[in-house]
Amino acid sequence: MVPELVALLYAGCILAIGAIILVVVFLFLTSPPPDLSRDTNENSFQDPNDEDRYVTFPSLYSPASIDLSVIVPAYNEEERLPKMLDECLDFLQERCESRTGFTYEVIIVSDGSRDKTVEVGLKYSKKYTTDRVRVIARPRNHGKGAAVRLGMLSARGRALLFADADGATEFKDLEKLEECLKKTNTNADSRALVCGSRAHLQDEAIAQRSFFRTILMYGFHLFVWSLCVRSIRDTQCGFKLLTRNAAAVLFSNLHVDRWAFDVELLYIAQYLNIPMGEVAVNWQEIEGSKIIPIFSWAQMGKDILFIRLRYTLGFWKVNDKVKDQ
Repeated sequence: MVPELVALLYAGCILAIGAIILVVVFLFLTSPPPDLSRDTNENSFQDPNDEDRYVTFPSLYSPASIDLSVIVPAYNEEERLPKMLDECLDFLQERCESRTGFTYEVIIVSDGSRDKTVEVGLKYSKKYTTDRVRVIARPRNHGKGAAVRLGMLSARGRALLFADADGATEFKDLEKLEECLKKTNTNADSRALVCGSRAHLQDEAIAQRSFFRTILMYGFHLFVWSLCVRSIRDTQCGFKLLTRNAAAVLFSNLHVDRWAFDVELLYIAQYLNIPMGEVAVNWQEIEGSKIIPIFSWAQMGKDILFIRLRYTLGFWKVNDKVKDQ
């Protein structure tokens, strides 16, 4: 009996070691550097008031030339995007009238949309001019994280906000994030990040969700807290404001292209000791979400685990040498 048990333990150890080696090899082979490349048509934007005119996008690594850039990732959002843009642009236009010298831009990144998202964006660009509304039309879907990164790399603002196309967060709550950013941005390198948060709505969300979805929600939060980010309660709210220097270093290091990109973004910020704040925002669920509850959460869970493993094993490294502005 004892020899058989020893043999089983030996075989189990061999299998475990083999599995670990396979995982490490898989992670090594699937750990490319951050994709900062662009397709040819993503280097410029179309002027809808002169369809033959295309203007080259500036670079995030160049000095800021306006006050605020708003990045809106959009995938098949022709129905939800207009409401969000109306609220956003009404707020920003009112600020222009009340605050002398305030300048802004909204960059809509259509991530391989197959509906009329690009056409919707160009209508607003035509109305407000390309100095204030610009559209990047990606021919293929790369993922939300990749869309936000491309928009950030094309922005001119001293402060940069990314906001979901569904308009679930009230845009006027930008003022709360700006106030927090002023208090948070105290380092000489001018790097800071503030997250909009729905954590204060958790009790209400639990009351409206099924028991199964509540368990999944708690499990996801625990998974993120234990593996990657502990200082931010709501990592997934699509309403985050960054200084230009913070955006440059964070998005230059961002690998994850899809839903879990927020977690990696905050993981990198935490690693670099970039000051972070979290502010409660007014939020409501909007129909038409692209997240498929179980499948998307499983994908995010896998990505979060791989984020931690790839950084821990040294396959991904953080480059802090990005030139500050």
